[in-house]
Amino acid sequence: MKTRQQHAPSFCDASQPKCRGSVLIIVLVTMLFAVAALTLFIEKASTDLIVATRDATDTRLRAEAYSALETTVAVLVDFKEALGGLHSPAEGWSAPLEFAGYEPGPDREVEVTFEDESGKISLPNVDALTLINLFKGWQLSQPDAERLSDALLGWMKKGHTPTSVASPTATDYDRGELPYQPPLRSLRSFSELAAIEYAREVFYDESGLPNDLWHRFVATFSLYNYKKPNLNAAAPDLLLAYGADDPQQQARLKDFTNGAGEFQANGPGVFKSSSDIAGVLGARSPAASQVGTEISALRVVVTVREGLSQYQLAALIAPTGGARAPERGSLNREKQTQGDNAARGNNRDNPASAGGSRAANRERAGASGGQQGKSLNYPFTLLEIRENGAIPKSALPTSLSPQ
Repeated sequence: MKTRQQHAPSFCDASQPKCRGSVLIIVLVTMLFAVAALTLFIEKASTDLIVATRDATDTRLRAEAYSALETTVAVLVDFKEALGGLHSPAEGWSAPLEFAGYEPGPDREVEVTFEDESGKISLPNVDALTLINLFKGWQLSQPDAERLSDALLGWMKKGHTPTSVASPTATDYDRGELPYQPPLRSLRSFSELAAIEYAREVFYDESGLPNDLWHRFVATFSLYNYKKPNLNAAAPDLLLAYGADDPQQQARLKDFTNGAGEFQANGPGVFKSSSDIAGVLGARSPAASQVGTEISALRVVVTVREGLSQYQLAALIAPTGGARAPERGSLNREKQTQGDNAARGNNRDNPASAGGSRAANRERAGASGGQQGKSLNYPFTLLEIRENGAIPKSALPTSLSPQ
């Protein structure tokens, strides 16, 4: 009797063409997954490599930028001592690195430019008349100019007496969905304008974005505290704010500082005294007694380029007796001691306040007679440092401003 021979089941016989096709498909699918995984790995590795390379480049260029900044400060000190003060780059310090014979690293270019922050009106020291003059020059009616002036001063100053019956009061801020109180201190950021009653209607459009008047306001005022604006770097609406609305007078000022028109033969002019101001604007000009001639706050912008890489550093410095960071509001003074630690933490996001705190600490250390160590006798007060994307476009020359 014959028995049926049983064989182990076979899934595929390699000798069969159909089976060979199945194996080929499996191999191709495996290769497809392998290629996809390898591609993702390469992309991620490339991104990580680019980030690491940029960090390394920034670290390298950052050291160059700070070296150029220290060289620039040294040059400014020399000119300040020789001239008795700094008034304008037209005095000869517009190219400090060339003056000092500074040589950057291989394949690098370093450029230094200046922006005189004190060419604007100090917002902590502004008065109602100056604000009303400016707003009327912007074609606001007298009632609207007074109302806007009261809104700003009521936000910034304790005990301000409004001149307009339509001006916002403290109770107006309590009626919103999120009640709050005016801080009774000067602005620490121009974004605060969005929180001020009526001011937000003037300075922002229907979409809540800053409008042209907002940009004009920012170009006219500084957040820092100093006595008089420097006429040598006058903001476009500076004379207008002081009641000098004569176009011919404004044209003479522009011609004098640029060395154009009737002043072309003398080159760019520099105001160094009140008599110089009277000679250009006239002794009876309403602005003559309200402006100064010295720099109170100077922003130094250093740009380092290496191939396609670029690094920018902007430092705002103030000479002795110059600008100061805005003071804290009166509502916080009673708790100032307890809030010092919290304020230091918040100031990390507020370069203006942080710079002022560091300057105050240096002053206290110097006044302590060296009990806590020797203080650095730095020739300028450092008010603010910003790097790369943190630098506002208004602080950069047109050729350096990101479009």
